[in-house]
Amino acid sequence: MWRGVVLAYIIVALCYFPVALVGYWAFGNSVEDNILISLQKPSWLIAMANMMVVVHVIGSYQIYAMPVFDMIETVLVKKLHFPPGLTLRLIARSTYVALTMFIGITFPFFGALLGFFGASHLQPTTYFLPCIMWLALYKPRRYSLSWITNWICIVLGLLLMILSPIGGLRQIILQAKTYKFYS
Repeated sequence: MWRGVVLAYIIVALCYFPVALVGYWAFGNSVEDNILISLQKPSWLIAMANMMVVVHVIGSYQIYAMPVFDMIETVLVKKLHFPPGLTLRLIARSTYVALTMFIGITFPFFGALLGFFGASHLQPTTYFLPCIMWLALYKPRRYSLSWITNWICIVLGLLLMILSPIGGLRQIILQAKTYKFYS
């Protein structure tokens, strides 16, 4: 499991960091949340990249939404006494997907909202809580490489958790000034 996690993070880093660095190098501060919006040509490459994003989102959305689907179906069956089955799944899941799509289309600053809310929920569980748990369980020797590395991750994770909502809120405020529904 450990090797799989390390390999996954390496692959993600190799995919995202070059795009982030080259995007910032090419566009500076004017780069959009979605770098594909900042590009202008070649149009065939932009279209192909957007299609790859669609394929990625269709697959990943299903995986990440599974716990939500399960929770919705459990509430509908146990609390509201709906009969379980394919019809319930189809209606409940389609309604949830339509609702999230509506929210994503309605609010163009969705990326800033994700940054704002993700900082308080995703970053602690990703960046520093695992390090705190590892330090508590394995109790490495003080000032060893492992101890120092974990503390660096904890401090950086806390800084990200504090600064990311500020940046997300700033972006929401800037984008909300010129916001018009469905424009």
